[in-house]
Amino acid sequence: MSTSAVSAASATCSKSNIARGIGRLTDLVFTSGKGSYVQTTCGQSLLDFTTGIGVVNTGHCHPRVIAAAKAQCDNIIHSQVNIGYHVKKLELTETLMPLLPKNLDTIFYGTTGAEAVENSIKMARAYTRKHGVVVFRGGYHGRTFGIHVTPFPFTYHGITPEMAMNELVQLYKDTLHEEDVAAIIIEPVLGEGGYCPAPPEFLKQVRDFAHSKDALMICDEVQTGFGRTGSLFACDSDYYGDIQPDLLCMAKGIASGFPLSAVATRREIADACDPGMLGGTYAGNALSCAAAVETQKVIQEEGMVENSRVMGERLRDNLRNIQSSAVSKGLIGDVRGLGLMTGLEFAKEAEPEHHNRLLVGCNGRDGAVNGSAVTPTCSRTITISRPTFPEDRPKKSIDTANLNAEDIESLKKSDPFLYFSIPAVHKAAVHNREIDLPALHADSHSSRVERRSRISFECHTDLLMEEFMEELSGLSNSNASDDALDAIMGSLTLMTDKEQ
Repeated sequence: MSTSAVSAASATCSKSNIARGIGRLTDLVFTSGKGSYVQTTCGQSLLDFTTGIGVVNTGHCHPRVIAAAKAQCDNIIHSQVNIGYHVKKLELTETLMPLLPKNLDTIFYGTTGAEAVENSIKMARAYTRKHGVVVFRGGYHGRTFGIHVTPFPFTYHGITPEMAMNELVQLYKDTLHEEDVAAIIIEPVLGEGGYCPAPPEFLKQVRDFAHSKDALMICDEVQTGFGRTGSLFACDSDYYGDIQPDLLCMAKGIASGFPLSAVATRREIADACDPGMLGGTYAGNALSCAAAVETQKVIQEEGMVENSRVMGERLRDNLRNIQSSAVSKGLIGDVRGLGLMTGLEFAKEAEPEHHNRLLVGCNGRDGAVNGSAVTPTCSRTITISRPTFPEDRPKKSIDTANLNAEDIESLKKSDPFLYFSIPAVHKAAVHNREIDLPALHADSHSSRVERRSRISFECHTDLLMEEFMEELSGLSNSNASDDALDAIMGSLTLMTDKEQ
């Protein structure tokens, strides 16, 4: 049976036997992953623009993490949390404690981000002896809790920090009883909501407001943690200052893809839970803890946090140059983010008849294209996260001097990554177009050292780059949208060059 047949059979099985409540846009079947790339049963090698929805910060199958996991398999894989400790859990705790905000001294380990959030709420309820929880619109806080929602400050959409704070106060007055709110939970940078950073003053106001109501502040750093925002944790960054939340939720990047989560808090809050209130069969699994210990070493020793800060600033500068240039034609509405959590939002004017096709363009096209997986998210916004360290790939070069239009179109299908490294000015000239291309921070020469990019356009909707290009070109009657996309993708591609 051919690999295509295997893929089709597997996809059919998935549709008939897997719960439909799981959001899945493609039926691609993956066989392996290494660094920034994943391979499918169709023989495709795709540049992974999702990092497993923000999980494999160190890249797929980082050799040091895999070696640590293999070594742990020779010792003990499962040591149930209610029976005793295991060495790697204690080692991980010793590793994490100096990295946490200084007011937090106690850790609970779980398996998923949802477990981390739910157990943080359980601790808050036990400590305050209250029940209610307030969250912010656009946040993602597990799938099992019914909670009160208030607007998140989103200036681009007309919600200022002052308006958001007033809405929070009004929610207390109109709906909630002060004596029944245990915690306010907030993501420093909205994940599913479009990579929108909370203004620093707003985060401080939320903390102070919570404490004024005898409630706790929970920082959900399931997605922002472990270098993604240019600091190990956003709430402990120079941007936000020393927020010192009462509870801090962690997961995703903590163990490079092995299932693990954690809640850090103060001893008196954790101890409000009686023995037996917290736990889980696989909580703090030994294999996951071993991977997490090595992941923390990789993050620190291979410069991921600083790389996230520097490259994130460069990426947003490049995108803003494109946004302000004629090539954009008003297509880009907003560029925002921290570190390598960057949101690029298309303007409303670009939306109407093409927008839905843009977001759902790859549905049902399993194996139909070659190229790199990308993931637009939350309406018009593409969210970009690349929190990993530099790593060389083999050199690829191309002589642009003799390329004609047919050569370029062929390259676009066969090697999109290399296609986007060709200066857009040259592509425009070949197609007899004149464009006003913004100056990027990177030199646009064609012979480049490509690096594993670990670019992640995160969230729900997987598109492949070719389909994205095809759909976006329909947003304008001219070729300017093609040029804008070339500039955007060129900016991302250029940022993978070690020469910078």
